[in-house]
Amino acid sequence: MHEQPLEGPLVGEDGELGYRGVTACQAVGISYRQLDYWARTTLVVPSVRDASGSGTQRLYSFRDLVVLKVVKRLLDAGVSLQNIRRAIETLRSRGVDDLAEITLISDGTTVYECRSPEEVVDLLQGGQGVFGIAIGGAFKEIQGSLSHLPAEPASGPQPVGAAAVPDENDELAARRARRRAG
Repeated sequence: MHEQPLEGPLVGEDGELGYRGVTACQAVGISYRQLDYWARTTLVVPSVRDASGSGTQRLYSFRDLVVLKVVKRLLDAGVSLQNIRRAIETLRSRGVDDLAEITLISDGTTVYECRSPEEVVDLLQGGQGVFGIAIGGAFKEIQGSLSHLPAEPASGPQPVGAAAVPDENDELAARRARRRAG
């Protein structure tokens, strides 16, 4: 495998990219605690690689990051976690290209999926919508955020070109490294 730059996305042999939890948090604008909770409660499970015991890291796909961004926006707008969970289950069945065509409209209680400007207008005219989230906008925002954050191949144990030095934000990995060093 050829060496790839440390900046920007890295492509694994299978072509799938993975983003570590710390990178996902930075790209989406959430805390690691939120990310961990959402993964443990299966709200947003990393699709590239889930944690499987001590020492393994979750790896999130680009699509996962878009879904995380949508969850954050819905929470920020006051939608309940139960309603967000229902909306996310619907979105899980869609591909990345399809996601970019969707606008979510909510009245704070129910989340509506709109696929065309006409559907958005119909919903707003009916009085249901209070705020909307264009997933295509979240898609572009995540792309911009990731342009300067590291990714790693799904099949590799650590980012290509990365030193075996633990991430400064990963306290558990730092403790393990200190313990191994003596």
